[in-house]
Amino acid sequence: MLRKLIKVAGRARQVPHDQAAHARLTAERWGLSLRPPDGPRRGRILAYHSVGTRAWGINDVSPARFEQHLQIAVDDGWTFATTDDVLAAPDLPRLAITFDDGLASVLHNAIPVLRHHGIPATMFVVTGWADGDHPDGHRDVLDWRGVDALRNSGVRIANHSVSHPDFGRLPVGEIRRELEVSRHRLHQAGIDSDEFAIPFGQSRNWPASAAAIAAEVGFTHVYAQAVETRPPDTIPRTFVTRVDRPRLFRAALAGAYDRWEEWF
Repeated sequence: MLRKLIKVAGRARQVPHDQAAHARLTAERWGLSLRPPDGPRRGRILAYHSVGTRAWGINDVSPARFEQHLQIAVDDGWTFATTDDVLAAPDLPRLAITFDDGLASVLHNAIPVLRHHGIPATMFVVTGWADGDHPDGHRDVLDWRGVDALRNSGVRIANHSVSHPDFGRLPVGEIRRELEVSRHRLHQAGIDSDEFAIPFGQSRNWPASAAAIAAEVGFTHVYAQAVETRPPDTIPRTFVTRVDRPRLFRAALAGAYDRWEEWF
């Protein structure tokens, strides 16, 4: 009972911070959308998180909004491709869809839509959460059976660490453990991936020590969650948020937020 009360109290304290983050994010993205860059369209890798998990705050996009994003992209002349295809021909107006964290709502709400339209996707899984080590267990995140269901639906599975830490705050030993153990755990699950998405994914979340260890461990593709401000030698992704109504989503595709980083 005491543990439950402590958890509830902790969430209550989090509410003002979440509201402030939502308000600031909304204001910044609307402001930047007023004058989006005017240049040729280039391929983009989109970074989503949950699709219908409201507890994920600004990282959650509703199922209806997600489908609207796909329709906007098609209406505006974008086509969908794998991350490899986008990286191989970055000047083509193609979009790749990726998801972070391993949320159950992606499996239930996003994947049926993507399969129906033949759109490929990649999921970056937090291996410890799949093992049941998330504070809320498997209430929101997939277990390994759910990860297998993603694979069976054609989703590419890649790595997002053991516990989703801020690598910018970790000592070297913990950085190595997060990278080695998560890769080994995916291998145990029958997934041999050399792709890694940085938790939080902003410039301050990936020090040079982490990049060096990732290369030693065998990660050849490291994805950020930013474009122009991303850490050196990482792959850019465009972060999609809860507030991204049609105007803001189009601004994101146009590059309005390429120098913007999430505030948390």
